[in-house]
Amino acid sequence: MTDTPGRLLRLLSLLQTPREWPGSELAERLRVGPRTVRRDVDRLRELGYPVQASLGVTGGYRLVAGKAMPPLLLDDEEAVAIAVGLRIAAGNPIDGIEEASVRALTKVTQVLPSRLRHRVGALGAATVPMITGSGPGVDPQTLTVIAGTVTAHERLRFGYRAGDGTSGDRLVEPYRLVAAGRRWYLLAYDNNRADWRFFRVDRIRDPQPTGVRVPPREPDQDPTAFVTSRMYSLAPTYEVRATVHLPAEQVVQRLGAAPADVHVIDERSCELRGHNDTLEWLASRLLMLGCEFEVHEPAELRAYLEELGNRARRAAGTKNPG
Repeated sequence: MTDTPGRLLRLLSLLQTPREWPGSELAERLRVGPRTVRRDVDRLRELGYPVQASLGVTGGYRLVAGKAMPPLLLDDEEAVAIAVGLRIAAGNPIDGIEEASVRALTKVTQVLPSRLRHRVGALGAATVPMITGSGPGVDPQTLTVIAGTVTAHERLRFGYRAGDGTSGDRLVEPYRLVAAGRRWYLLAYDNNRADWRFFRVDRIRDPQPTGVRVPPREPDQDPTAFVTSRMYSLAPTYEVRATVHLPAEQVVQRLGAAPADVHVIDERSCELRGHNDTLEWLASRLLMLGCEFEVHEPAELRAYLEELGNRARRAAGTKNPG
């Protein structure tokens, strides 16, 4: 890179990341030699930017707090990522952040070059978030405190209300925040239980960093996979048995069911057996078959279908049978 002003801006952009940069890595990123990096660091210091250098094997350069701080510098990909992230945040269930996200998105969009505004607009027009229903609100300050302890590898203490209504104090080592659907979850190592747990953030109260930093732990699964698998394992599982008045091969085709779950009764009907964890999914799939059917098990599915029928009659202006 021969453009010195451009190289200095790129160096500032790298140093804004909260970490120490070895001189060799900076030289590789900037495609210059170590001596050029040292000269550029000296130029930044002359301009008033507080670049600190540390010696040793793990030493390097970092930007520290000072009177003269650089403007926020972003490359094209970072600018697009922030704008798209703000669009998503505007629709997420974080109390008070929707309006703030819209305001921030407006400001960011105004200062983007036209080529990047076009990319952001195209992404926004071509995508929709897969978010259904409404979820409980999350205090943005709670997310901020948790995120800080994740980054610092710091133990966190908070009050927690479990799904069964019981409350208690937790001491954990936060690992990651996971956004799933309309909810936020904290994946952390629970010190009291000596095991990994995930917590719904909307149920966390008064999170307090302890100031105790610990060596980072890692679960044996990816954070998203861990939360997803545990959520499914905690969900109730229903054993389904229903008579469907449709040929077995059509049921397999329309439901995508395994042939072993569909048992032929005669050429026009079959029995469906299987397991699933949501009544809503079971009811919708059976109704979408477009044929008559009788549910034998579970009783919860029969009750849910009855409620659906009553709801449909009310929507059509028909009185429920009394």
